[in-house]
Amino acid sequence: MAHEALVAQVRRQAELLPQMYARLDPEAIPERLALGPDDPSDLDVVQGVDRAEILADTDLVDLLVTATRLGDVVADAYALLLPTYGMRGLVEMLRTACRDGVDAVPDAPAELRTFIAAMEATPSWIDMDLVREGARWERIEAAFVTPYVIRGAFLATFLNAYAALPMALTGTLSGRTSGRRVKETASFFGATVLPGGTDRTGPGFEAAAMVRLMHSSVRVHALRSEKWDVTTHGLPIPQADQMPAGMINIALTSMKVLRQGRTEFNAREQAGVELARYRCFLLGLPDELLPDSPTEVLRVLSARAATLRTAFDDDTCGALVRSTLAATLHPDAGRWGAVKERWERSFSTVTFVKAFLADDYARAAAMGVEVTRADRARAVAMLPLVIGRTLAVRGLSRVPGVERLADRYVVATLERRIRGYGHPEYTARV
Repeated sequence: MAHEALVAQVRRQAELLPQMYARLDPEAIPERLALGPDDPSDLDVVQGVDRAEILADTDLVDLLVTATRLGDVVADAYALLLPTYGMRGLVEMLRTACRDGVDAVPDAPAELRTFIAAMEATPSWIDMDLVREGARWERIEAAFVTPYVIRGAFLATFLNAYAALPMALTGTLSGRTSGRRVKETASFFGATVLPGGTDRTGPGFEAAAMVRLMHSSVRVHALRSEKWDVTTHGLPIPQADQMPAGMINIALTSMKVLRQGRTEFNAREQAGVELARYRCFLLGLPDELLPDSPTEVLRVLSARAATLRTAFDDDTCGALVRSTLAATLHPDAGRWGAVKERWERSFSTVTFVKAFLADDYARAAAMGVEVTRADRARAVAMLPLVIGRTLAVRGLSRVPGVERLADRYVVATLERRIRGYGHPEYTARV
């Protein structure tokens, strides 16, 4: 078995953190896992992928089953200090440790030291020069594309009731807080691609730590909730569920590469892959879930979909989808903000249906995502602006003598976007 270390890690969770993992049987198969040939899975709606072939690869299936049982012990242990320090105390200590080092935290708990040390232990398979190059290119999209698609990308995380339930239980994705969550997500990705963003004291490193704390606090809350049944749902927010969000960019790149008849990433694409893999490492994902070839990237993601039982619960998924669609991302921008909100919502929603629902508007409507003719018209009208500006800046970024000026423009735009997202809290109501 190629992932024996991960299996051992799963089995050690109960020993390292019994107050949280003792109730989870490391050998149990929760209902959420679709391992039978006739089980309905999230891969069923994906065209061109043979689920039987995926299931026949027992090593790959075992990897995803293991990843479905794998949590984040170092961040979970820190989150369990909540009764002692309160969420604000945990956040303040973590921010200080990220910005000034753990020694700057008075009486820093051992759990905080272990958490930060795990993030500082950059693996040998990461090339930091490639990470910085990947950030230089990806911040173009973060500045000019992300603001118009982030709502749709966020919707994609609510398509399966098994994966969406942990966040639903916290109550933080209803009403006004939905908009804050969308903006925090955009802020996180933006912070990681700023110059020096993923450096040890960079804003992306800190944002990743905050996201891990948020996920762990939700995981702790879910396991303590009477609504969480481990025999049905298994472990809340396992690494298998964090992988798709961390790999979304390289998944789209991988599809493009294979459509073009290539089998390998070019130099610029490889830099983006390296950035994504390092960002995933900071979020706690193991390297076994982070392949670096287009075929393997899509194969691992397909295996995750093939082993996740399909389920769309209106009380969970539908409520989260409707709340996110209704969220106001530009609350204080007056009349212009309302116009911008309408156009952004249209573009993001249409993009979501095309990218994540295979252009199936009937399926979208069944999920509560109504796309009107006006939405489609606005999306079409915005396409030249969003894509055209992005391509123009990419072109200028390749011109010797101009690339630095282009990058300054991109960085200034991205920093303005991040300020507009507001101060991220990365906390959940627990």
